[in-house]
Amino acid sequence: MNDGFDYKEMMEHLRDLFQVGAFPGKNPESPEVPSSTPFEVLIATILSQRTKDVNTHKASKELFKRYNTPKQLAEAPLEEVKEIVHVTGFYNVKARRVKEVAKIIHERYNDEVPEELNELLDLPGVGRKTANCVLVYGFGEPAIPVDTHVHRISNRLGIADAKTPEETEQQLVGSMPRRYWIEINKLMVEFGKEICRPRNPRCDSCPINHMCKYYEEVYLNEDR
Repeated sequence: MNDGFDYKEMMEHLRDLFQVGAFPGKNPESPEVPSSTPFEVLIATILSQRTKDVNTHKASKELFKRYNTPKQLAEAPLEEVKEIVHVTGFYNVKARRVKEVAKIIHERYNDEVPEELNELLDLPGVGRKTANCVLVYGFGEPAIPVDTHVHRISNRLGIADAKTPEETEQQLVGSMPRRYWIEINKLMVEFGKEICRPRNPRCDSCPINHMCKYYEEVYLNEDR
């Protein structure tokens, strides 16, 4: 890994490029203030698994319009929830999952989403990415949600050398200054969509290619 990586320079470039974070995001006018409740972030992030943001937005908006508390969602008819979340794919599993999670939040936590990582991880279907999204986007607490974008970009840059998102998270936590944790997911997601794409990354137009291990070792040596 690149132990001498300049995180400050990287963050300055990414902030210049992207002013609005990825869903589920925070208020761009006041980045430290969550624009969604912890419960909304939790349910929306569960629905976002293996689907596009536009589908998550559509399903979440309709779901919270009808059922905006853990109690309401827990008691909602399963078939109606399936219909609402159908667009996100895997709707049978997701509908049951969000109802189950809502029931636990209502009965065990008195309608308050827990703010502790381990308690979040105990919820059915909640992995580290989802739990960290709740901490960052629901509570405004420093954490590093590592999705496919963060995992890919971190390993391309050379600030991680990991096979799994979980390993990438551990390495970033160990090297990245804590003051950047709350922003890194939203910035890297946008960066991964626009420039550092899974296929055909736009390395020539990347503002941080001079900091990138992939650019130096792979892209510049490819036949063009």
